[in-house]
Amino acid sequence: MEISEVVMRLIGAVEPIGETHADDKRFTNLTNLTLLVNSLLCEIESIYRLNKQSSEYSVKRASAHCESFLRMIAREFEIEE
Repeated sequence: MEISEVVMRLIGAVEPIGETHADDKRFTNLTNLTLLVNSLLCEIESIYRLNKQSSEYSVKRASAHCESFLRMIAREFEIEE
């Protein structure tokens, strides 16, 4: 089982189904999911920002990986107005 599958089992269903009672619970689950994703993205951004000037290979590699990931997120999930 993948980590994402475990997380989604812990959080619960998030897709609305058009039934108010169920959708209220799913909205709470969705809120928890977005809070988690925000926390994880902040962690990744922090690793990038704090280590990008490092002269140590392994630290700079981690920072570069975070930068690459964050740039991909910005490209892939650009929301059109």
